[in-house]
Amino acid sequence: MMRKIETNTAVQRKREIEDPQKRHSRHEAMEAVQMLDKLKYDFPHSLESMKYFYDLYERVYCKGEKIHSDKPLVGTLCIQVPYEIIYAMDAVPVRLCNGFHTDEQLGGEFMPTKSCSLVKATLGMLQSRDIPAADKLDIIVHPTTCDQKTKAISIIEDMSYDMYHMEFPRVKESEESREYWRRTVRKFTKDISKELGRKVSRRSLKEAIRKVGRAQMAYHKLNELRRVTPSPILGKDMFLITNAFFFDEIERWTEAVENVYEEVKKRVQSGFNAAGKRSPRILYTGSPPIFPNLKLPVMIEEADGIIVADESCSANRLLNDMVSVDEWFMYDMVDAIADRYLKGCTCPIFTKNEDRKRRLRELIEEYCVDGVVYQSFAGCQVYEMEQRSIMQEMEKINIPMLYVETDYSPGQGGQLSTRVEAFIESLKVRRRKR
Repeated sequence: MMRKIETNTAVQRKREIEDPQKRHSRHEAMEAVQMLDKLKYDFPHSLESMKYFYDLYERVYCKGEKIHSDKPLVGTLCIQVPYEIIYAMDAVPVRLCNGFHTDEQLGGEFMPTKSCSLVKATLGMLQSRDIPAADKLDIIVHPTTCDQKTKAISIIEDMSYDMYHMEFPRVKESEESREYWRRTVRKFTKDISKELGRKVSRRSLKEAIRKVGRAQMAYHKLNELRRVTPSPILGKDMFLITNAFFFDEIERWTEAVENVYEEVKKRVQSGFNAAGKRSPRILYTGSPPIFPNLKLPVMIEEADGIIVADESCSANRLLNDMVSVDEWFMYDMVDAIADRYLKGCTCPIFTKNEDRKRRLRELIEEYCVDGVVYQSFAGCQVYEMEQRSIMQEMEKINIPMLYVETDYSPGQGGQLSTRVEAFIESLKVRRRKR
């Protein structure tokens, strides 16, 4: 009898031990809950229409819900992958750039210590095979943009994922690079169609351009309202909205953004101020804030700044330029899509980046920006290298800039928030002296 009781206890203990996969998912859910609670409860006057996005993140990141199950899923490692062509095949793009510290620690096994947090976190996520919103990936598409992602590809292939490589030019001003990229996109259209066994027709491509264009228009209308003084919406909400574009069903996402627009428009009409009376208006740029690593945007707005404009690949740049088609023939549409993804790109991977400086100056003027916060992930060499030239550009137009080097570690909080608070206070003093 005694032996039987001991055996039952041993079985019970065995059942209580988590396997590594469950422990990994639980740690991710804890990170997601912590950030969602901060976004929902630490700021007053939340938008009612943001409930859609809070619920979406909770379902996907806290409860592990897979929202795409009936169509081929194409993982993307950069915003330069043409979404229109994937939608034209009735497939779903899922962006794999990741913001979890839990995944960064796991991915650190494959990369040098001083590598980019985003790339390590993406590797960790793929290693754990816990892809947000997707239960499987049919293929992963990798444009040769970021050097560290490019070098990580062989590691991802060793994890038994099917990869497709798109050769991306590092110069965008020349006609040669434009034609080179057009050929790459044409080849991508044929190859991915063959890979997934799905044909791209003239009609389906036209419909896909319309679908993505409607999503972009909804975002542009909402983003335009951020020009208003006082600002009617916090930057932390805008980052949450644009991050959801990574994985949400596009038509549901568009409707949710249109709902946010209608509510924010009413705020503008009533003169509502989402920030404080003297909150400096901030332009955010640099390495992308990706959920749940929104610590820097949250710090800025907790310190009484308000992010009214942004220039990063997880926010404004993601939905910036639209496809402009002259003739609705297949090759004209594919070329127009290619142009959209090259001309509108202001990524620092290009040899020259006068276009990014022009874009920042434009945003500063149009959104009445008081100061710039430039984030670079430790180990992200292109953003680290480019911060000097951006700083010089800001000095020319007399706009203060705070350069911040971060990673996904939660241990940076105190020192970083002190620097952010000091910068915000200096902007307030500067404004009072005008």
